[in-house]
Amino acid sequence: MGRPTPSSQPEFTSQDSLTVRDNRTGKVYTVPISDNAIAATAFKAMAAPRKPGEREENETEKGLRVQDKGFLNTAVIRSEITYIDGDAGVLRYRGYPIEQLALHSSHLESAYLLIYGSLPTKDQFKFFESEVMRHSVMHSDAEGFFRSFRYDAHPMSMLTSAFSMLGSYYSEANPSLQGQRLYTQGDRASLETMDRQIYRLIGKATTLAAMAYRVRQGRNFVTPPTGLSYTGSFLYQMDHIGEENYTPNPILEKALDVLFLIHADHELNASCTTVLQTGSSLVDPYSAVAAGCASLYGPLHGGANEAVIRMLISIGSPANVPEFLQAVKKKEKTLSGFGHRVYKTSDPRSFIVRKTADEVFKVTGKDALLETAMALHDAAMKDEYFVKRKLAPNVDFWSGLIYRAMGFPLDFFPVLFVVPRVVGWLAHWRQMMLQEGGVKIWRPRQVYVGPSKREYVPVEDREGVEGARQTPSRVEHGGITKRTMLATFKGKSKL
Repeated sequence: MGRPTPSSQPEFTSQDSLTVRDNRTGKVYTVPISDNAIAATAFKAMAAPRKPGEREENETEKGLRVQDKGFLNTAVIRSEITYIDGDAGVLRYRGYPIEQLALHSSHLESAYLLIYGSLPTKDQFKFFESEVMRHSVMHSDAEGFFRSFRYDAHPMSMLTSAFSMLGSYYSEANPSLQGQRLYTQGDRASLETMDRQIYRLIGKATTLAAMAYRVRQGRNFVTPPTGLSYTGSFLYQMDHIGEENYTPNPILEKALDVLFLIHADHELNASCTTVLQTGSSLVDPYSAVAAGCASLYGPLHGGANEAVIRMLISIGSPANVPEFLQAVKKKEKTLSGFGHRVYKTSDPRSFIVRKTADEVFKVTGKDALLETAMALHDAAMKDEYFVKRKLAPNVDFWSGLIYRAMGFPLDFFPVLFVVPRVVGWLAHWRQMMLQEGGVKIWRPRQVYVGPSKREYVPVEDREGVEGARQTPSRVEHGGITKRTMLATFKGKSKL
């Protein structure tokens, strides 16, 4: 019970193949199909002579390339971690439905599951939890690091920098210093080194996030407490200002744990792919996680729940919902929190978050935006325009309301996404380091459509090229720079 189920590998038959006829040459190719996938490299064998006048940059004689802008149908790795069926609204961690885990598990127990492949026994979980919590304390130098940021620095900028900074403390964790096989050998020493970094990154994720929060508040930093849960410790570090026997509210603590659990992994999303792309060079895991953090910072990824709140604020009241939806249909406004790149029906996490929201609102009181959110939800779900386009509420629609009700500032929402997602990033990174055949650096191809070979032209013989996208933009200068440009001084002509 709770053990991983090995995937079966059926024998290849002639029916498990794709027959391709290249009409350019008349040749027929047979491409094996394994797990409903074909190897993109198989198309490299489908070469043809270059046509008269064809660009040499097409490299026709070197075989076909597979073009997939945005990775809409490209599988870059074989994985045993997370399964998503977007059409059916299914999300499973290592085979376990997310609904069951949210009901019965915890964030750290699910973290164990994602990373190691099975649900832990009581003793296994106790050991894992203690190691994670034991590694949550930061070096005292980190205080100076966070104090060096401006008072209004975005917490995601601080957190991204902090993960990178963290790697500078642990030279034994850096393959550039210890050898490129540090994490790929799979022996006991290699696994122990890998697991220590996993403990550190998961444990310190909450500490770094809390430090980014506290520096914005102008408060002293708090040492991680003992005896609290993962999310309890996080809330304590953010909020404790000297009260005796301070304990976070258990409803908020549990709600945050559920939100962390359902955000822990989501297959090869943009940030996870960034972690693996970076990790494929065999860089240390701290640098890879920092890269993932930077990717998640983007508004198309980690900023979605923040966008929901800003949208609801702009709508103002339930009475304005019909007008807003009409503007969305005219593409004058953006509907945030509905639809998903993967899910074509409902996001299974959204139902969990909706229930969690109800529990939170019982202790915090209903958010002022809730009535507007409910009106928007009901109107959109009844409108054929949105139903036809399969624009159902996703996890971001409700999670933003929970974070707002709990008192988190808007720009801290992406941080609350990063902290649990560190688990998923590390699970995929570990799997890649230990995959059969070793790690190959990710080096995608491109379809070059630029100029063919050109000869260099001396500057006096060139004709100027003009255009908004073809020349550098002129920028306005102010303050010191503007006055300096108007001043007279030695060497000014060289600037």
